[in-house]
Amino acid sequence: MILVTGATGTVGRELVGRLLALGVPVRATTRRPDTAGLPDGIEVVRADLGDPDGLADAMRGVDRVFLLSSGPEIPTHDGNLARAAARAGVGHLVKLSSGRTGDDTATDPIPTWHRAGEQAVRDSGVAWTMVRPLGFMANALHWADSIRDQGAVYAPFGQGRIAVVDPHDIAAVAAKALTADGHEGEIYTLSGPEPLSPGEQTAILAGVLGRPLRYVEVEPAAARQSIIDHGVPDAMADAIMALRATALEAFTSVVHPTVERITGTPPRPFREWVEHHSHHFVQADAA
Repeated sequence: MILVTGATGTVGRELVGRLLALGVPVRATTRRPDTAGLPDGIEVVRADLGDPDGLADAMRGVDRVFLLSSGPEIPTHDGNLARAAARAGVGHLVKLSSGRTGDDTATDPIPTWHRAGEQAVRDSGVAWTMVRPLGFMANALHWADSIRDQGAVYAPFGQGRIAVVDPHDIAAVAAKALTADGHEGEIYTLSGPEPLSPGEQTAILAGVLGRPLRYVEVEPAAARQSIIDHGVPDAMADAIMALRATALEAFTSVVHPTVERITGTPPRPFREWVEHHSHHFVQADAA
């Protein structure tokens, strides 16, 4: 039995589907099981990583765990889950972390939170694997509204490049780590096949969608305010902007061979991700 936390998120859904296809028993946790929308054949239970006492039930009969948490509470939530896994006798825990956790110069909030979360997992005594993607192709979904309505992508740090990776490939690596031996104690830094700037991503989107698109570089302060306007707290908006700014550094543009080494399949290029998700970027009457 594999327990998947964060099962309704971008990577979690991919992983649940992949494990189901492999015929592996899966238990998925969410704070709102009634709206999870997960496939038939998945056991869905309510659990909150902020409630350590409530995690024991979710852990019953579980052999391996996929841990996904986010935000400032990452250290606390990772510790709660890891200790519950240790008490339940779980044999292996795979944590979705951040690629920049491996950058010793990164002192901004998100890698700092994940470093503390990783340490909590190590301290639990459960065998672990850390999966560290550099950046998500799915973050391009944040541009969907402006692409549909204005034919434009608005983003800061136009000169920055990140070797973004498809959540499909992140899930593929996690599934291997969860279903095969030999991954204990490993740290897997994941990237896509090429580093891309926002402008280059915009050009690929335009090519796939078959319509002209503009890339408009915005000032970081305006980008931060846009995040806040979408209901994100100030502290989290600052953390997101600090992470976005790292696109200007060399670390995030490095291409890693890990996806192909672990799965046997090269990572998907951004163009293929867009082809699979193009419906998000077109008007409903044009889809």
